[in-house]
Amino acid sequence: MYAILRERIIDGTYPPGLRMSQERLAAEFQVSRTPLREALQRLEADGLVVAYANRGMSVAPIVNSDTEQSYALRVLVEPPTIAAVASQLTSEDIADMEEFLEEMRRHRSHSRRFQDAHQQFHQVTLRRYPENFREMINRLHIGIYRHQRVYLSHQRTPDDFIDVDNDLLRAIKTHDADKVHRIMEFHLIDAALGLVLDADPDHRFNSLLVAAAGRQIEIAHRPDGGIDRPAEIRWTFRDRVDVPVLETQNLVLRTTF
Repeated sequence: MYAILRERIIDGTYPPGLRMSQERLAAEFQVSRTPLREALQRLEADGLVVAYANRGMSVAPIVNSDTEQSYALRVLVEPPTIAAVASQLTSEDIADMEEFLEEMRRHRSHSRRFQDAHQQFHQVTLRRYPENFREMINRLHIGIYRHQRVYLSHQRTPDDFIDVDNDLLRAIKTHDADKVHRIMEFHLIDAALGLVLDADPDHRFNSLLVAAAGRQIEIAHRPDGGIDRPAEIRWTFRDRVDVPVLETQNLVLRTTF
């Protein structure tokens, strides 16, 4: 029941703000209140439903600043982690990533199938993370994936993701941890800008800029936190990593501003 409710919230069958009536759901699933409450509690822990005093539970809203913050946390955690575990990936892992990348290419015009393949591509490396890291990232993925179902619409976005993921896989294959680190940073920031600005072109960034600064990355932005696409990005420390040319509709790598 938890899995069904979770999928219905993520795919929009249950829209933001919908009241999750325990009476109605218990009748629909023909279950008692106890397992239903347990499922709703798990969904609340996932951030997919919210509880209100004297009003029960409702489907959580999709909030742009929450999505930005989820990406900001991923920028701080994932790039150094994937760089550290890249050497642990097996030939079977690489084959799986190649297969999911090919699925992304095949389904570039089908938003949901493309998103599923993209998520599976990154799940291969995620399963090599330490368990507590993996659990945290998975929780962040849930909100981001739900947001993607609603807002990932630009036609060029799939090709941008495919190109950067292909560069990431090449770096993994050559065991170039530093390059893996940099490409993952670029990929996460690019994805964050695309998803947040598709939902609200006037969004003012905060947590993403703080996280980037913490990783010694500068993203071109206005004083009020607004970002114009494609934004320029650069690493502020002297870096000899031979990063490939990276350019998407959201982000452009520059050596200087």
